Amino acid sequence: MGECRLNHSVEDVQNKLAEQAPFLPGDRAAQLSALLETDLSQEQLNELFHLLKKYDLASAEERLNRDEQMASFLG
Repeated sequence: MGECRLNHSVEDVQNKLAEQAPFLPGDRAAQLSALLETDLSQEQLNELFHLLKKYDLASAEERLNRDEQMASFLG
């Protein structure tokens, strides 16, 4: 992901998640939604936003990469 100088709010990430949820595998959207109810750092919010951004347009290989990164967020 490229560096972004914008700080994304929880609401920004929730909106992006809602937009991309139909394209996420399994129950990933529900897992990430629950994660957003916890206290995430600004860096984590920004990273999660960019993992979700244009997920629907990403290649299969890029989606797998992003899925792995999202899984690491979820522990």
